[in-house]
Amino acid sequence: MAPMNDHPGEQAAQEPIKLLAIRETELSLDEVFRAVGDDASGGTALFVGTVRNHDGGADVDALGYSCHPSAEAEMRRVAEKVVAEYPVRALAAVHRVGDLRVGDLAVVVAVSCPHRGEAFEACRKLIDDLKHEVPIWKHQTFSDGTEEWVGAC
Repeated sequence: MAPMNDHPGEQAAQEPIKLLAIRETELSLDEVFRAVGDDASGGTALFVGTVRNHDGGADVDALGYSCHPSAEAEMRRVAEKVVAEYPVRALAAVHRVGDLRVGDLAVVVAVSCPHRGEAFEACRKLIDDLKHEVPIWKHQTFSDGTEEWVGAC
């Protein structure tokens, strides 16, 4: 019996990065999910980051994201690193900038791989590295009138 990775579907795709964007408009789960559809993938992991109504024990009234002009290039670098480390068949990541409300989608990432474990691991690596390495900043306004900037990197 041949090893599992002899089948072409077990390998990383030639062009696995399907969608990368930073947008001022609402994000779509369906768009990201469709972007990572792949017949050779047995597992697709999707992470959705939403604006919550609190942070650090304080009520959040308003939130805005801004980014450095290099943010999309840095997002690509992070995606390429994930693709190099895992057998990614398809990958997508979109992040919102501008003013958001509680409940709005702030970031959506998805990864398809031959197996579920790889998909979970690759998706986790993608969102963790995106949050730590891509220059996107969050400005929070709290109900007590205080404000806070939170840097992604």
